[in-house]
Amino acid sequence: MTLLVVLVGISLPVAAALGLMAYVLSERYAFFPMTGAIGELAWNSSNDFILIAAPMFIMMGELMHRSGMSERLFSALSPWFARVPGRLIHTNIAASAIFAATSGSSVATAATIGTVAIPNMDRGGYNRPLFLGSIAAGGTLGILIPPSINMIIYAVLTDTSVADLYAAGFIPGFLLAGLFSLMVLALCLYRPQWAGPKADDSADLWQQRLSGLWNLLPPLGLFLVVVGSIYAGIATPTEAAALGLMATLGLVAANRQLTLPVLVRAFEGTVRTTCMVMLIVISAFFLNFVMVSIGLVSAITGFVMSLGWPPLGMLVAIIVFYLILGCLMETLSMMIATTPVIVPVVVALGYSPVWWGIVFVILMEAALITPPVGLNLYVVQAVRRGGAFVDLCIGSLPFVVMMIVMIAILIAFPQLALWLPALLKAGG
Repeated sequence: MTLLVVLVGISLPVAAALGLMAYVLSERYAFFPMTGAIGELAWNSSNDFILIAAPMFIMMGELMHRSGMSERLFSALSPWFARVPGRLIHTNIAASAIFAATSGSSVATAATIGTVAIPNMDRGGYNRPLFLGSIAAGGTLGILIPPSINMIIYAVLTDTSVADLYAAGFIPGFLLAGLFSLMVLALCLYRPQWAGPKADDSADLWQQRLSGLWNLLPPLGLFLVVVGSIYAGIATPTEAAALGLMATLGLVAANRQLTLPVLVRAFEGTVRTTCMVMLIVISAFFLNFVMVSIGLVSAITGFVMSLGWPPLGMLVAIIVFYLILGCLMETLSMMIATTPVIVPVVVALGYSPVWWGIVFVILMEAALITPPVGLNLYVVQAVRRGGAFVDLCIGSLPFVVMMIVMIAILIAFPQLALWLPALLKAGG
């Protein structure tokens, strides 16, 4: 792990760092050469049926962003928070939660909502750090609220049901969004000057709210198509992703936005992101294969269990480890590199791999908004096109605190994550 952090720290691409680490371990500790297995591992990992869903979810987010669907979503939500202190900050969070339910990507969510929201920041007189932090943190909901690309990869690495993970992430995802808004409300009541303009008392406020409901239907409909088809038994997660993509294309065409430039930009964004993800996945599968083959995973599990710590103490230590590691590593590489080592330990401690998957995703969310590597911070800063980066770092801290609170709630009440998967299994 130290070698991996050093390699990433010297700006070596993550996929190359994972592959180099696997090669070093293989040459140093393996009884036979393992590099010959790279070709077969690359084919098997990239050919996994579940992973085919990833580019389709990425494409859905790209199409929603390029076709203007996200702008209409934001405009429809804004009137509902007109009389709440910090109106547009709450709108950022709500729009992120709904967009997350269709895109599956934190970066896509942060970039899309940021593009729409940031022009209104100075115009409304909001507190800049809090406003920007809400966009970066709201974007992280893209990997917790189903469908989620990261959950798909976690499911492949741990042989866990994608349907169970999606069901487990539903309640914690929207509960975390609620905690974000609750924290914003508390801060705006404590510091009224942070809350932006006063309440809108226009007589047509309800007319604005009701007329905007039409623009909320497309993303909610896409969510029902994807997630509903999975739990209705109509489609597998991969087939549901295909249905969602076809529905998105239909909606974009219905809005007369399905033009050649929109398609080209959406395809370019999808290919760029998919290639990055799959190269990391292939390298990580080779690293996992080496670690299992040389007995490193079982050795680490045995060592941890021999410490004799209580399960809760060990779990807290693992969580602290990830909070620190998240400041040093990109989330996807952190997940892929550590999951084969940590998940067996967590399961041996008596915790459900589905429950841990949700806690793990929240830890990855925290990593996305903690400097110096927090990817969402850089995405929002790029969309902002100027200003002090420290504003984002400061503004994200209250949301990191809420994520830690959410993890504590899940530890105290694990059924928040496990109740819905069990209910759907019983109903099925």
